[in-house]
Amino acid sequence: MNNSPDFDVNRAVELVETQPNDNESHPSAGGGLPVIQYWVEKTLTPTGLKLWQTLNHKSACLSCAWGTGGQKGGFVNEASEYLQRCAKSVEAIASELQPAINREFFQKYSITQLQQLTSQECDRLGRLNYPLILRTGASHYSRITWEEVFQIATKAFQQPAQRIATYSSGRSSNEAAYLLQLLMRSLGSNNLADCSDLCHAPSTVGLKQVFGSGTSMVSLESLKESDCVVLVGSNAPANHPRLMNELIKLRQRNGKVIIINPQIEIGLVKFASPAFPIKSLLKGGSDISTLYLQLIPGSDVALFIGLQKSLIEQDLIKKDYLASYTDGWQEVINYAQQTSWETITNTSGLSIEEITAAAYLIGTSERVVFAWAMGITQHSNGVDNVFSIANTALITGNAGKLGAGTMPIRGHSNVQGFGSMGVTVRLKEEIKQALSQLLGHPVSETPGYDTRALIEAATEGKIDTLLCLGGNLYAANPDLKQAKFALSQIPTIFYVATKPNLGHFHGLAQHQTLILPVFNRFENPHQTTTESGNNFVRLNDPGTSHLQPSEAELISEVELLTEIAHRLHGESPINWRKLQDTSYVRELIAKTIPGYQKIATIDKTQEEFTIEGRIFTQPKFATSSGKAQMFVTPLPQLNLPSKTNFGITEESTGIVLILGTGRSYGQHNTVVYQQGDKYRGMPHRHCILMNRLDVQNAGLQEHQRVYVKGDVGELDNIEIICGTIREGAAFMFYPEANILFSANSDRRSGTPAYKRVPVCVYVK
Repeated sequence: MNNSPDFDVNRAVELVETQPNDNESHPSAGGGLPVIQYWVEKTLTPTGLKLWQTLNHKSACLSCAWGTGGQKGGFVNEASEYLQRCAKSVEAIASELQPAINREFFQKYSITQLQQLTSQECDRLGRLNYPLILRTGASHYSRITWEEVFQIATKAFQQPAQRIATYSSGRSSNEAAYLLQLLMRSLGSNNLADCSDLCHAPSTVGLKQVFGSGTSMVSLESLKESDCVVLVGSNAPANHPRLMNELIKLRQRNGKVIIINPQIEIGLVKFASPAFPIKSLLKGGSDISTLYLQLIPGSDVALFIGLQKSLIEQDLIKKDYLASYTDGWQEVINYAQQTSWETITNTSGLSIEEITAAAYLIGTSERVVFAWAMGITQHSNGVDNVFSIANTALITGNAGKLGAGTMPIRGHSNVQGFGSMGVTVRLKEEIKQALSQLLGHPVSETPGYDTRALIEAATEGKIDTLLCLGGNLYAANPDLKQAKFALSQIPTIFYVATKPNLGHFHGLAQHQTLILPVFNRFENPHQTTTESGNNFVRLNDPGTSHLQPSEAELISEVELLTEIAHRLHGESPINWRKLQDTSYVRELIAKTIPGYQKIATIDKTQEEFTIEGRIFTQPKFATSSGKAQMFVTPLPQLNLPSKTNFGITEESTGIVLILGTGRSYGQHNTVVYQQGDKYRGMPHRHCILMNRLDVQNAGLQEHQRVYVKGDVGELDNIEIICGTIREGAAFMFYPEANILFSANSDRRSGTPAYKRVPVCVYVK
């Protein structure tokens, strides 16, 4: 094949432009007027003034990990650019500004009644305002005092180290995260499960092996220098809208955006951002995708090996770079060359022309950023998916220079900060040594339970005490029946939260379930910090709650954790109550967490910073050799079961599809803010998005109500919605669809394969 191939790159783009609009109510672009209308509606509510005050508060956004807010102001990013808030921010803040739950509510409604609520209904109950407990045999949650909470916690955490565990989300601060892991390791336990185990763990595991660092090597500053972004398995318009501003600006400077996703997300084709009002309001939005590839779900490795093969054939690889800065490159090149095009195209479902067009765009660009979200990680071969992306970046020389590199997109505002603080079962050796010195004894070497291992251990009755710092452990897991049973085998569970969620009513402990209300990020009485997905540390100012002390007995997570630790340890080996001063916590973080030295003086300097040792602008990496390590990635075997595997006859009306689960437009993690999804034309939570040809071939009709059956569960009365999703694939909302399937997890990271779930869609 010649260096200048004789094909038209734009022909592959026509695949997107000629897709039928299956629902006339679909918007022609993401964002736009509906976002502005939503802001106006929220502004005109009784809490509108408080909403705007909070949006301008100097604290990091509660939503995704793109890091707006902090000391530069609520609407400003780390590059001092304004208008960087999005509808997700407004949703999250508006939810936190709800009034306190009526004090008689939990006396009036039994746990059986509360279990009938949806996720949205749980969230709309309002703010939790005093500690609650559900005891064995009780039908209602009842109020208890904080003193009773600490007495129960003291006893519960005196159980053997291997029988206590925590689970956390990124809703809290670096300081709370650091104290959580410090408390657990002071007790000799490494059971620090985290929501990242269910999403980006393959990114962390894979990137650490390749580059020696498990986070993005691309800063916002670096992204602004890119001339090509390859965005894989991400619905950024709904989940990371701030990223869309950067893609718009990239297209304005004649850059290219390659989208890889089995489903055409309209916002990835065209997006109208309020930060660009002329284009948003007068021109219908900005073009995003240069090329859109709809691959078979789970075939990402095949596609990236195809890209590597095409880059080799077009003589667009950087052999001198590979020889100087990588190990294992020749094996990767050989594997790509030896893999036949027939195997690649059959596995990925993409044509040679499409793959070659994408490879040409990548290979002829100067600075390429490879970005991905959970469409890459939530597979049984998630780590291999990450390896294959990293390999492609390396063979084109796009790692270790400004404007290029690998960029996992974190979906929760401080989930990466939790990992940095040591809330992980894969603790770095240097942190382990520093913590051992701080605690005055070696940190336990007993392997800890990640999230799926925690559920399995609880199922077997191996956990006595569980503390959940935010999150929704019940609903976030696959096989909700198993999750519910597992949690019911734990004697004591503490849920630390600001608002009720499904887990508080379904994830009930064997003997006592406690719900502990805390301040949110912008209400904390002390300064805290958070970390963005691009390694930027934000400083959050103190704040006050709209809930008055007379109606709410709230404390901070920092106070909660330090008081438990004090009652367990006194002042040995640390003055735990002194750690209620978060500036002291930051001193300890600076001494024990690599790259965080500047946090020791952030109170005085007010200087937010990029963490050292993670942004690679030179091809010298954080591995022992300084070279990137490349790994051969075997093609996945993507087999489909038959109807009979689901106990359904082949003659029955229906079809077997590959289901991917994900968030709706108005959703953050398991919290649902809006029932429908305007982008996909899905009017409620009980829909399945299918390709029109699949619907026709199965003898079904759009809007028909069907059964959807997985390997462990079934849902009925599910409405079929036709959309621009690849033939053979389907989409349903998380967490409702989690009841369908068991945990087919990646063995190296423990992350379940939410994005490739075989299901049968049928009628009885």
